[in-house]
Amino acid sequence: MALWGTAHAIDDLYQGLVPAAVPYFVLERHYTYLAASGLTLAATLGSALPQPLVGLAVDRWRLPRLAAVGVAIAGTGLGLSGLAGPYALVWLCILVSGLGIAMFHPAAGRSAREAAGDSATAMSIFAAGGSVGFFLAPVLATPALNAWGVGATALFIPPAWLIAFVLLKRHAATVRAATRESVAEPGDSSGSGHSGESEPAAAAPDQWRPFAALTGVEIVRSAAFFGINTFIELYWLKHLHANRTLAGAALACFLVGGVAGTLLGGRIADRIGMVRTVQLGGALTVPMLVALRLCPGAIAPLAFAVLTGMALNIPFAVLVKLGQDYLPGRPGTAAGVTLGLGVSAGGLMAPVFGLIAEHQGPQGVLTALCVVPAAGLLLGALLKEPK
Repeated sequence: MALWGTAHAIDDLYQGLVPAAVPYFVLERHYTYLAASGLTLAATLGSALPQPLVGLAVDRWRLPRLAAVGVAIAGTGLGLSGLAGPYALVWLCILVSGLGIAMFHPAAGRSAREAAGDSATAMSIFAAGGSVGFFLAPVLATPALNAWGVGATALFIPPAWLIAFVLLKRHAATVRAATRESVAEPGDSSGSGHSGESEPAAAAPDQWRPFAALTGVEIVRSAAFFGINTFIELYWLKHLHANRTLAGAALACFLVGGVAGTLLGGRIADRIGMVRTVQLGGALTVPMLVALRLCPGAIAPLAFAVLTGMALNIPFAVLVKLGQDYLPGRPGTAAGVTLGLGVSAGGLMAPVFGLIAEHQGPQGVLTALCVVPAAGLLLGALLKEPK
């Protein structure tokens, strides 16, 4: 689980690097705000829409090397975007990076679930890796881009290739071990001598209705995450009149809270059940967001930034595991939707939040976001523990 958590962190680092790098494209290349939002849209289109199809392919053919190939493509595309000249080429590089991310999640989610077994706590390690990647993106990108400009994105190519190499080596070692076991294991090689006890148990039926509700919960959670992630610094700068240091601290507090909430959610689910954990996270998110929006000053709201990140991410790992439990015969498809489409779909709401910010400022966005999790609460009521 540590390996898959690390791989997930590196993969989602490239998702987080896009919003971190966009302001530098605006400053250095003089892109308009519309062109800048186009880069975010390219990342979202590449990473969100193909993932259910990739999940179907993983379920049919397994494709054990796809996670390694995907993370390598994600890092290479993002890294080359800062070196590309014409806008169209930059857009294409970011789109390709998103496609690499889409290739990684379903394959990695299936393999991580096999390693985690039935433990939500173990699965939370894998899910928390994604939260760590999002947190590290601005932390690592800001000093590099300040020092060397957008061309510094090339510095982030090596981690992708390194983790891809490690994943491929691990797969090769697993195949060799399985081959040795099959050779050493006695029995009828024709397969006709297997007893009934050696036959795999029939999978439980797929439960599409609760899975659809779960997907809705994930999309609502994703919209809230993208909205806060995009506008929390601007809220501190424009509405609370804080300096850049405090604004950056607000984003860091929110993302650190997200990592803690992801890990905490797995432990809570192992104690009270997955559905209750999802509902708990939704119920806590609304008051935390309201407190974040109404708390005065620039220091005190930092505590609510942490608590909002925690509450919003408590269901994250649980949603991934619960989705695979609803579709036991399609773990790749479930991971593609919950980790991919559900997580990235919130980026499609960016233009809506942008319009609100144009007319009401970043405080208007946070006010609107106080209402968004309520939809997740209603959808969460439709969930049930898997059969």
